[in-house]
Amino acid sequence: MSTTSLDNKSRWPVWLCWLAMVLDGFDLVVLGTVIPVLIKSQELGFDAVGATFAATISLVGVGLGALFIAPMSDRLGRRNLLVACVTWFSVFTIAVVFAPNVAWFSTFRLLAGLGLGACLPAALAYMNDYAPAGTAGKSTTRTMTGYHVGAVATAFLALMVIPNWRTMFVVGGLAGLVLAPFLWFKLPETLPPVHHVPAAAKSPAGVPGRAPIGTPAAAPAAPAEERASFRDLGRKPYPRIAAGVAVASFMGLLLVYGLNTWLPQLMASAGYSLNAGLALLLVLNVGAVVGLLIAGVLADRHGTKRIVLLWFGLSAVFLAALSIQIQNEIVLYAAVFVTGVFVFSSQVLVYAWVSQLFPVRLRGTALGFAAGVGRLGAILGPAVTGALVAAGIAYPWGFYVFAAAAVLAVLALAFVPQTIAATSRTGAGVEHS
Repeated sequence: MSTTSLDNKSRWPVWLCWLAMVLDGFDLVVLGTVIPVLIKSQELGFDAVGATFAATISLVGVGLGALFIAPMSDRLGRRNLLVACVTWFSVFTIAVVFAPNVAWFSTFRLLAGLGLGACLPAALAYMNDYAPAGTAGKSTTRTMTGYHVGAVATAFLALMVIPNWRTMFVVGGLAGLVLAPFLWFKLPETLPPVHHVPAAAKSPAGVPGRAPIGTPAAAPAAPAEERASFRDLGRKPYPRIAAGVAVASFMGLLLVYGLNTWLPQLMASAGYSLNAGLALLLVLNVGAVVGLLIAGVLADRHGTKRIVLLWFGLSAVFLAALSIQIQNEIVLYAAVFVTGVFVFSSQVLVYAWVSQLFPVRLRGTALGFAAGVGRLGAILGPAVTGALVAAGIAYPWGFYVFAAAAVLAVLALAFVPQTIAATSRTGAGVEHS
């Protein structure tokens, strides 16, 4: 098969995985855009406590999906899992429109989260299966631009339709239902043979044919349960890596979800208008897209560890700076933009690093672990910030909490080695810092 043919064929996976991340971006900010309206109108019985519960239970679902559903992509294939999860998420996102009270609103968000939680690890694992050697940082960050493009589009939609909050969930659900058939018919089930799977590769049963995504290049046949297990993350040399990644992902997603869920309300607490808060949410995520494009290139050129430590460190500085009330509108928007550049790409660089450190056979499992543990931080971030909002001290203390989380991520990742020799293909090797 010619290189041109392969390049043309590869465009579908690139764009489809990117669009799957757009859906994740929608979910990232949709509650942040509707919570101020629901609290102000008290529709469905919402108040600050009810909004905090809805935000928290939504992320419980996403975390459970990442931890327990995403690893199935190493066994069942990336495409099957993506199609099922996108469809599931979309159905229950539309169901939110019909919720009669806070309890049902939260239940539908919990169920939607189960499907959505597996999408990010599966899509990133797929793209790193396709990525040429040495481009994991760029491949991961470029795919994740969809995450923040979706967030920007959702914030922009909110500016047009809020206070009609139900429209937000209708649009998000319908977008997923449109995407699912394309994932099924256009996403290849197995890898092209040019990157990881040699011509001699066999199926797990030992029968010549296509090897499922996640099968190592020259690995002997083995039962699927042995090829992908959380137990592998506890075997040398992975425990220290898994611990550092877990803490960093926890802190990284605490920042991402805490900011995107509560930034409009934080700014309202500081005296800014609702529209200004929504506009700042949009600017924050525009900064995230720019940061992703820059971070991936720098990570591949200078090493992921060096760049992710720098990015989290700068995140701490700029988050602390946002605790200062800024009167000049241009300076305020610039400060929020730069904060977005560093905060969100920091977490994506953690995913890129995981893709480099773990072998193909464990990639979906390792990414699911990182995303799943990170979602615990995603739960804590909105919950803590919501408690600060309820107590009337969200501004400036919310930004102090976020800055401290970034510092803790730096400390955790400082102990993770830059590379693990030979992990990209075999899953075993000697540790190198």
